[in-house]
Amino acid sequence: MPHLKLAAKEPIVISLGGSLIVPDGGPDIKFLTAFRKYVLDLVKGGHKIVIVCGGGKTARHYINAASEVMDAIDPEDLDWLGIHATRLNAHLLRTLFRAVAHPNVIKHPMRTPRHWNEKVLVAAGWKPGWSTDYVACRIAGLMKVKHIINASNIEYVYTADPRTDKTATIVKEMTWHDYRHMVGNEWSPGLSAPFDPVASKYCSRHDIAVAIVDGRNLSNLAQVIDGADFRGTLLS
Repeated sequence: MPHLKLAAKEPIVISLGGSLIVPDGGPDIKFLTAFRKYVLDLVKGGHKIVIVCGGGKTARHYINAASEVMDAIDPEDLDWLGIHATRLNAHLLRTLFRAVAHPNVIKHPMRTPRHWNEKVLVAAGWKPGWSTDYVACRIAGLMKVKHIINASNIEYVYTADPRTDKTATIVKEMTWHDYRHMVGNEWSPGLSAPFDPVASKYCSRHDIAVAIVDGRNLSNLAQVIDGADFRGTLLS
C-alpha cells in the first residue's frame, strides 16, 4: 500500500472535492460535522491546514442548467459558474472554522499570505481555465509543500472509468508520466477526473506528490497524514 511522507512542520494541503461538501441536493451535514471535528483535532495537535474547496453538485447543476437552456455557451461562462460554486462552498467551510481560520477566503493562489497566524486557511476557485486542484498546487508551490491530499468521493485511480469499463483495475501507485498519458492535458468546465490534467502537469514539473483518497473515510485520511500505509492512489 502507498504512503506519504509529510515534513514535520509542513502545512497539510487538502484539495477537498465539492462532491463531499455538496454531493446532491444540498450540503452534507453529516460529513461536514465529522470533517470539522477531525480538522479541529489536527489543529489541536499543532498542524496548520489549507483546505481548497471544489464546487460539487452545485457547480454541475448550474453548468448543466445553462447548457440545457442554450445550445452554445462560452466555456469561460461555464467555468465562472463553477468558480462561484467553489467560493460558496469555501465560505461555508470558513464559517465552520471561523474560530481558527484566516478571515478571508483565498481566491487568487498567488496572493496567499506567506505568513499566516491562523491554523486553517480556506481557498476556492481562481479564474477560468484553472481547477481547484490547480489552485491547491499553486498554493503548495508557494508554501514549498511537496505533498497534496486530494480528498473526494473516489478511493482509487483506475486504469479506465470503472463506471463504463468493466475491465478497469485499481492502480495504487502511478507516475505523473503515466497518469498524464491516461487523462490528457486539457481542462474543461465540469471535467470529471481523479486529478485535473493541468494541475498534474504542474505537480510533475515541481516534484509534488498527490494522495488520491476517499475523503469520507477520515480514519484513512489520518493514515495519510501520519505517514502510514493508506487506501488510495499515490501519484508522484
